[in-house]
Amino acid sequence: MSVDKATVARIASLARIHMEDAELERMVPELNGILEWVEQLGEVDVTGIEPMAAVIPNSLRLRDDVVDADPRTGGGRRADVLANAPVAEHGFFGVPKVIE
Repeated sequence: MSVDKATVARIASLARIHMEDAELERMVPELNGILEWVEQLGEVDVTGIEPMAAVIPNSLRLRDDVVDADPRTGGGRRADVLANAPVAEHGFFGVPKVIE
């Protein structure tokens, strides 16, 4: 796959980034280099290798998710908290839709 100036301009437009012609020209070889590197990764034989999220084994150290029912420390007061909300829906704060 190869990227040309028009493709870079289209990507910049979609990302809402203003780029001058000189910047577009400079980005063409950089993006082509990145795509070539990705194609090289596709050529690596990975049969028998387990997918992993990190190079080293790790585990999250999390505490138990327990709701404190003591109203003095903030637990068990959903109705009181939602009484201050302009709009409450199904036990949560209602917010306006922000997706166009």
